[in-house]
Amino acid sequence: MDLQLKGRTALVTGGTRGIGRAIVESFAAEGANVAFCARNPDEIAETEGALAGGGVRIAGRAVDMGDGGAVMRWVESVGEDFGGLDMVVSNVSALAFADTEENWEASLRVDLLGTVRLVKAALPYLEKSAAPSIVAISSVSGREVDFASGPYGTVKSALVAYLAGLAFQLAEKGIRANTVSPGNTFHEGGAWDIIQKGNPELFSMAMGLNPTHRMGTPKEIADTVVFVSSPLSSRTTGANILVDGGLSRGIQF
Repeated sequence: MDLQLKGRTALVTGGTRGIGRAIVESFAAEGANVAFCARNPDEIAETEGALAGGGVRIAGRAVDMGDGGAVMRWVESVGEDFGGLDMVVSNVSALAFADTEENWEASLRVDLLGTVRLVKAALPYLEKSAAPSIVAISSVSGREVDFASGPYGTVKSALVAYLAGLAFQLAEKGIRANTVSPGNTFHEGGAWDIIQKGNPELFSMAMGLNPTHRMGTPKEIADTVVFVSSPLSSRTTGANILVDGGLSRGIQF
């Protein structure tokens, strides 16, 4: 299936690990040019090198998504250098679970305000695109009460509300906005890998809740994100799309 992404430009935050890395790879595989950010320069260089030679442009930058000025400068530089933006994916999270004031502040600053600032910086370029899209990565923890109901889950809920509002506000401009909410997603070095090693009881409990008897892969999440971002999903806006293998039990009206 041709997703009509060849020659378009995607902007992805947190693009060197896990779901973010898979999103960068999936966009590139569909022929899109990709600009991504992360915190670790070595991981950025490795990602650029791994995707070099694929016939698309891949460019990474070290950016702290909690720094509003840095976010604005990065988005503007990509928009000018790449000649515009078509798809924006907000993926970075502080992954702050414990109920501490520090974690509340980090979640609000990185997950929520990072997304708000990213969108505001990208809008002037999205308004000029023929197929503009915004996707934020939320979580089933933003929809249901679970062990992550605290800073992480609350801010993930806020992202769903924020993107739904954007979808309504930007519809007349043709800019779509959606959230994709993964369930448990396992990758080496990721949150569930750390939990498996440090809290095997929680890991076993989480596995027991999965009706597929496994956790998802970053690529399974990424492929949904890229499709929803593409022109083939042109009628999808204001949606919160669960990609959780049947983990969540509530009926989503």
